[in-house]
Amino acid sequence: MNFPINKSDDEWRNLLTPMEYHVLREAGTERPGTGELLNETRAGMYHCRACDAELFRSTTKFDAHCGWPSFYDPNEKDAVSYVEDRSLGMVRTEVLCSACGSHLGHVFPDAPHMPTGLRYCMNSVSLRFAPDAAGAGTD
Repeated sequence: MNFPINKSDDEWRNLLTPMEYHVLREAGTERPGTGELLNETRAGMYHCRACDAELFRSTTKFDAHCGWPSFYDPNEKDAVSYVEDRSLGMVRTEVLCSACGSHLGHVFPDAPHMPTGLRYCMNSVSLRFAPDAAGAGTD
């Protein structure tokens, strides 16, 4: 896939911490329940940690009790891209940042109580949170 933002591996390594690089550029994952954004409840926007593209509004975040921040819809339909992931002996849908191709997490059709029925299960380390100016909570 081609993405508008292209950098060499060395450039990404210089911009990201080792854990960020592992998750964003090598499709790794953080341990469940450890992400700094898991319990974030303020109003704001979640951006790609690698390129700062806007990905998810806080109004679409919900507690899926899965150990990772979960959202039911991206900020814009073209904010993320999808790739079939056959690793770990199963078929899943990997979610990438459409701007830079960084790995964000996976999306699952297992949230029937949400407006889209989808659960975008994202790694905190893949995201940067920018609170709205008012900083009001989403709950």
